[in-house]
Amino acid sequence: MSKTKKINLKEEIISYLLVALGSAVFAVGDVMFVNPYHLAPGGVYGLANVFNALWGWKISLAGICMDIPLLIIGTIILGPRFGVKTIVSVILIPIFTYILEITWGYAPLIYDGVFASEGSSTMLSFIDNGKEVFFSPDFFLNTIVSGIVYGIAIGVIFRAGATSGGSDIISMIIHKYTKISLGTLVIIVDSLISLSTLVIGNIRLPIYSILLIYIEGKIIDVIVEGFSTFKTVFIITDKIEDVKGFILNDLKRGGTCFPGVGLYQGQERRMIYVTLDRSDLVKLKSNLRFLDPNAFVNVIESSEIMGLGFKALPEE
Repeated sequence: MSKTKKINLKEEIISYLLVALGSAVFAVGDVMFVNPYHLAPGGVYGLANVFNALWGWKISLAGICMDIPLLIIGTIILGPRFGVKTIVSVILIPIFTYILEITWGYAPLIYDGVFASEGSSTMLSFIDNGKEVFFSPDFFLNTIVSGIVYGIAIGVIFRAGATSGGSDIISMIIHKYTKISLGTLVIIVDSLISLSTLVIGNIRLPIYSILLIYIEGKIIDVIVEGFSTFKTVFIITDKIEDVKGFILNDLKRGGTCFPGVGLYQGQERRMIYVTLDRSDLVKLKSNLRFLDPNAFVNVIESSEIMGLGFKALPEE
């Protein structure tokens, strides 16, 4: 076996381990944090949590009963775009969820106290060994932790090249037959699932569910793309040689010069394009005041930079 095949095999093994890890963390987030508070942060398991609160259905059973038909329908309508890793994720999540359901139950990990009987209308409850146990919820802290745990889980699954299936498939199908963007459809579908918690009878549930989705999305971005420390800078200046010299000699960075024409006066000018980390950007801005106080500078957040001097381009 060649070195390249060995490396690819190793990467494949790691990716499947990441799928398993992400699926396990997702189950922890759903059973220990999301479900006890009757939250529904979108997706198939958001609906499964609503069904569990209304009729006592097991989350794992409800989840897989929705996921598998959606995968089949999605494959028929959209084609075989769902990889093996996604199928593995769809199978592992309910397995880990079921294990937690029969070992841990639906007890919350975060709460302000457990009581034998209901003391106020704000209390929630769970079943422990056939008995209803009431607890005083801490919605805000639990929502923050839930978003972090969910974000880590789905971010790890995404990093492995898989998805968790679910409601995203519904969005893809609707997108195929409408002109609505996929991103907008995902927001609509997940928001409707979050709003379904209103049937449980508490207005705070969809609000906290949507907050959870927001936190989850931010954590997913960090897991998938990392902390963005680079800025892309466009500089239009009449002192092009002075600015170029500072970037090359003081910052030790390369860049690109573009010719351009101003819209207002039609004057020909040159523009510098350069990517810098935060510390170099601070140095550039401080010195531009002396190099050319009339320079026009546009700074853009760069989520990912690949190429010479930065992250290597991905191999096939």
